[in-house]
Amino acid sequence: MKKIELEIVALSHSITQTHSYAVVLGEVNGLRRLPIVIGGFEAQAIAVALEKMHPSRPLTHDLMKNFMTAFNVELHEVVICDLQEGIFYSKLVCTSESETVEIDSRTSDALALAVRFGCPIFTYENILENAGIMMEETDKEKKQVETVSVSSTSSGTGSEDLKSLTLEELQTLLNDVLESEDYMRAIAIRDEINNRKKRQ
Repeated sequence: MKKIELEIVALSHSITQTHSYAVVLGEVNGLRRLPIVIGGFEAQAIAVALEKMHPSRPLTHDLMKNFMTAFNVELHEVVICDLQEGIFYSKLVCTSESETVEIDSRTSDALALAVRFGCPIFTYENILENAGIMMEETDKEKKQVETVSVSSTSSGTGSEDLKSLTLEELQTLLNDVLESEDYMRAIAIRDEINNRKKRQ
């Protein structure tokens, strides 16, 4: 069966399920999108890697990558290989010096590792046919990954409040949320800082 390459094009709140997120995979050189509902921790793990943030301590997926690298195991590719009753099934295709092994994985974990290893993500035509959606031609031109920041209730500062803070206050807040490992919130603050710097 022919494999179709995908790339992560968006990470956002899930409209259908509260406290969940959707990672949207786009067909490389195509118009189809494959939305997959994932949990908050997995969304954060993917966002941290996409945004190239460096946590003070390794997250679970960072630990997994470090472990694999230490034992000369390379993640060659991720394959979203099955869809049953709305649940996506994936496998990690790993290579070492002597062999290639396929390991069963939750799709969210597989994607978090794929971003860290920089390896390709694939699926099959029947999965895209059943669960994919077709986008308009203009959407194909958007190559940048879109992440939707999520304000943490513990921080008590919504995205609207960020606009009222000075650059110094934003930098202090960014350091605080990084210290508390609220990476989704950190992305929103960092984006606000970058937007301000662009306007200067």
